[in-house]
Amino acid sequence: MPQSNLPLALAITGASGAVYGTRLLELLLQAGREVHVTISPSGAAVIKQELDRSINIERFDANSLLPESDADLAARQLHYHHYTDYFSPLASGSFLTGGMVVCPCSGSTLSGIAHGAGNNLIQRAADVHIKERRKLILVPRETPLSIVHLDNMRRTAEAGAVVLPASPGWYHGVRSVQDLIDFVVARILDQLGVPHQLMKRWGSK
Repeated sequence: MPQSNLPLALAITGASGAVYGTRLLELLLQAGREVHVTISPSGAAVIKQELDRSINIERFDANSLLPESDADLAARQLHYHHYTDYFSPLASGSFLTGGMVVCPCSGSTLSGIAHGAGNNLIQRAADVHIKERRKLILVPRETPLSIVHLDNMRRTAEAGAVVLPASPGWYHGVRSVQDLIDFVVARILDQLGVPHQLMKRWGSK
């Protein structure tokens, strides 16, 4: 199967910046991609705090996470997996994907991935992507960074992951907060090879 047709995995964890994860999900679905989603309890709590969207991770309803306009896309393309479900396809290297994104990626999730802990499906799925040499993108949003954070980022990068901090640029004609959100999401989409027109590229007219 061509890489562009393979499903993608998205994990949303308990770092600030939930909007990056939800916006990424919207655009992946709109691009026609099949997306396998898992959300940690802390990730659901941050979504509620920052976006005022109530996510029931035990009885997941995509309509609570996405705009109504994406409901039909979600019904066809979105697959939800409980964060403790080790029988999920995401827990096995035999399940082919085009990559995985942890967005946002909390410090504890980063640590678990860096040390191969596999304490939940998110960490296990990330470990699978590392061992299978597949694209793994980690989107931390933390500042300042301690030596522990930096060392964990180094370990994951050395293992093959892409560490893509949620650090938006300002050179693309920023006019709103949405522009800053889309800058980060655009960089993630670039890493996944998903076409988009979210921002003006450097040097373009």
